Amino acid sequence: MLNKLWGFMILIGILFATATGKIGDVGTAALDSSKEAVTLCITMLGIMSMWTGLMNIAKKAGIIDALTRALRPVLAFLFPGVPRDHKANEYMAANIISNVLGLGWAATPVGLKAMEELKKLNHGSHIASTDMCTFLIINISSLQLIPVNIIAYRSQYGSVSPTSIIGMGLIATIISTAAGVLFSVVARKLGGRKGDRK
Repeated sequence: MLNKLWGFMILIGILFATATGKIGDVGTAALDSSKEAVTLCITMLGIMSMWTGLMNIAKKAGIIDALTRALRPVLAFLFPGVPRDHKANEYMAANIISNVLGLGWAATPVGLKAMEELKKLNHGSHIASTDMCTFLIINISSLQLIPVNIIAYRSQYGSVSPTSIIGMGLIATIISTAAGVLFSVVARKLGGRKGDRK
């Protein structure tokens, strides 16, 4: 569906540019954007390599395991339907830690594994459980101490102070995560009440 949507928007853009006589500008912009994309990928590769390396050091030093243990009470509150020692907790903790450190690319694989484990707990149903929805909301709201991607983008496009976004980014993600958690808690309670009425 998404491919069709992108294809439709590209087609509309080309037709509009042709009708207004600006098809040459579209071609120039496409070439310039391709060059910028390659440069940005090289910049991101260096930053990703550094932070992924730091994550591996933190894991071998036991820091990630300690953070995972520290998150257990939070996970028990957010995901009451997940057994305490279930594998899903480990994957969800790793996902949250990666997101907090601004490593969205590292968070994605463990996030997918967490969803697989949550689906098993949901007996393989095609309808998402409350725990699955809660995890998705928290993953999307993405509390971040260090917004690595945004810092990299700002650096790539010549920002004088790429890291000046950290404070406001932290405030924004705290608010979005708090709103997501509040929504999940309220939805879970309302869902429980509806179940009681049945």
